[in-house]
Amino acid sequence: MALQEVSWRPSTTPLDAKGAAFLADAQARIDAFFEERWQEPIVGFVPSDFAKVWPALAALMEQDLGPGRRFCEWGCGFAVVAGLAARLGFDAHGIEIERDLIEAARPLLAAHQLEVKLACGSFIPPGGERLAQIKAEMAWLITGGPDGHALLQREPDDWDVVFAYPWPGEEHVVERLFDRYAAAGALLVTYRTEKGTRVQRKR
Repeated sequence: MALQEVSWRPSTTPLDAKGAAFLADAQARIDAFFEERWQEPIVGFVPSDFAKVWPALAALMEQDLGPGRRFCEWGCGFAVVAGLAARLGFDAHGIEIERDLIEAARPLLAAHQLEVKLACGSFIPPGGERLAQIKAEMAWLITGGPDGHALLQREPDDWDVVFAYPWPGEEHVVERLFDRYAAAGALLVTYRTEKGTRVQRKR
C-alpha cells in the first residue's frame, strides 16, 4: 500500500461563532433524527466527533498540507464535516448512499449558507466492490448503488482531500479504496474514535 503518514500539528484556531452554531444545530438535528427513527434506525449511521475533527481540517489549510482544495466526505451522513470544510474554503462535496441522510443534510447546510455538493450514491467506484469485502461480525459498509463520484461529475482521483469515519474494522477497506483510486499526493483523513484523527498521503 502506497499510503504515507503525514506529520501535522492540530490547529489551535477555535471555531468562530457561526461554526459553533452550525455544529450545535447539526447535533440537535442528528439527535432528533435518531429519536424519530428509533424503530427504523440506519444502523450504519454513527456520526464522528465533529469538534475533534475540526483541528485536523483547519490544520490542512493552515499548514498547506493538501495538493489542492477539492474535498470529499465519503459516507457523509448529515455532511457536517463537509460543511466544516466548506467554512474553511474547501470546494466541498459529500457522498452518501442513504437517501434519508442526504435529505436531512441539505436543509442543515442551507440553513447555514454552506455550499456543499451532495450525491446520493456509493463512494466505492464501479469495480471496487472486491476491495470493499470484509470478514467481520460488525460490518455496515454498503456496496452497490449509483456511482457517487459520477453523480458529482468527478472522477475518484479528482479529490485532493478525502475524509471518512470508517466503522471499526473497516479502516483498511477505506485505505485500500483510497490507495487504488486516489491521485498521487492526495490526502486521506480518517477519524478513528479512540485513536483520533489520522492523515495519510498517497505516494
